This record gives sequence, structure tokens and C-alpha cells, in this order.
Amino acid sequence: MTVTLHALSFAAHDPRRLARFWTGLLGPEMDADTGFRLSFVPSDEPKTRQNQMHFDLTSESLEDQERTVARALELGGRHIDVGQRPEEKHVVLADPEGNEFCVIGPGNDFLADCGFVGAVSCDGSQEVGYFWSEALGWPLVWDQDQETAIRSPHGGPKITWGGPPFTPKTGPNRLRFILNGTAAEAERLVALGATRLGARDGLVEMADPDGNEFSFVIRETAA
Repeated sequence: MTVTLHALSFAAHDPRRLARFWTGLLGPEMDADTGFRLSFVPSDEPKTRQNQMHFDLTSESLEDQERTVARALELGGRHIDVGQRPEEKHVVLADPEGNEFCVIGPGNDFLADCGFVGAVSCDGSQEVGYFWSEALGWPLVWDQDQETAIRSPHGGPKITWGGPPFTPKTGPNRLRFILNGTAAEAERLVALGATRLGARDGLVEMADPDGNEFSFVIRETAA
């Protein structure tokens, strides 16, 4: 039995509205393309900083990029400025609750065969990239200048970590991974460098070596 990336969870003030936005933008069968689903969890906590992770969406042409941007705006998204330079070929947007994402321009070789959801792009260290590679059993597909990326052997999006400098962490992340696996696998993650934050009813709250929270659902072993 292995650890599985089950979902990417969003803390949301209005989970239904946020689910409608992302389903409308990515399509209802998003998990078939990525291998994981999206989950929206009620939260009253305000968003106070740029998220630790975001989606990079790909484009086949400039017209395709424009269509994706227009669709996002129609669904309730908005343009935002995170310090991007005018010459960069991506458009930075936010969903209705301010969660950032990028619509990448055509011709991006790094994401060329990754599908519409090209990457889950994370703020994080080289060491945490190594941790997640071992945790999920996904090979490293990039490891250079303290930047790392992993990808499922079955394809789908890459998960990337950009290396330093890091955005200061001032509270719990609004986006987090949900994994499932056996109790023995949860212990293996601790041995790899994860920290247990708490447990209840078969759910273990943990943090990776960079302190980013994730949830681990204990899966019963076969009798």
C-alpha cells in the first residue's frame, strides 16, 4: 500500500461559490486529468497573505489564454498584481476569495505535456521537494538551483517548489494537500521529516518539513 494524493483542499468562506468557480473553470472531471480532486472546507479565517501554493494553467495559443482569462473573469475572478513583470507571458488572477493562480502563455516547454492544469506551484525549499517525492513515490523531474519538481508516474500536473526567498508564514495555509494511506505510512512520513499536529477519527493532521500543513486520512488495511 502506498500514500495517495487524494485532494487539494481550499479553506473557503463560501465553499459552494468557490466550488462553482473552480468547476466552471477546470471542468467537472478535473480529478480525471490530475489524479486528485478539489475539496472546499468552511473557514472563517481571513486571507492575510499570498498563498503558499497556486495553480499554473496552460494555454495552446494566445487566443486560448485569452479565453481562459475571460472565462475566469466571467465566473467571478479578477486580475491581481503580485509583482509580475510586463514581459512575462502569464496572467495572474485570483478566484472570488482571492486565491491566486496563473494562466501561462503558449510555448512553455516545462509544462508542455502536463494538461490544462500544468502545475501546482509551491513556495518551498529543495528539501521539501525531496520530502514530497519520497512521501508520494513520485520521481523528481526537476532539481536545479534549489528549485524542485515532482510528477506522478501516471502523468498529470507537476508539483513544483521554487526555492528561496520564501514568503513568511504567518498562519495556517489556506490550501493544503489531503493524503490517504495506512497508519504505517503515516509513521513513515514522520520518519521522513513530517510533524504530527493532532489526530481524530482516523484523520491525522501533519506538517511537512517546511511547516506546511496537510491532512492524512488513515486507510484500513485489508484483512
